[in-house]
Amino acid sequence: MLSVKRFKPYYIKEERDCIRVVLAYQYFSLLLDDKVYQFVPLESREIIVNRETRQVENQDDVFVFQKGKEYNRLPLSDLIRLKDFITQLNTIIHPYLTNSPTIMDEAETIIEQLEKENLKRLIDKALEAGDQKRFKKLSSMLNKEYGQGQS
Repeated sequence: MLSVKRFKPYYIKEERDCIRVVLAYQYFSLLLDDKVYQFVPLESREIIVNRETRQVENQDDVFVFQKGKEYNRLPLSDLIRLKDFITQLNTIIHPYLTNSPTIMDEAETIIEQLEKENLKRLIDKALEAGDQKRFKKLSSMLNKEYGQGQS
């Protein structure tokens, strides 16, 4: 009988396309034949989850667990079949999936628009103040950042 005793990430690394759940000693243990085996990072040490599909990408990776001098090697594909493992993995990655790339791209677009509008306001202020040097500098920045003829 195989079940998860403890499953906590050492840390989580967010990337644009995936979430990496990095594991370390004492953060991950299994109950196998009524014995507790501790994860040891001898082979694989991370679980990679695709943000879009929410599927584990590195299912062929092998994780090593130790109890005393005894070692057990388990492919991630076997661990994924355990309901308690998947439940805990989903709990761990859920907060990172809410910040999807689509939402992040929309936020970046809004920020870019706000920065452009702010530059235009600063140009207007420079014109009102008669500050030709600042006007030229800000206009040059606007053209450089956002190209000519765009509004």
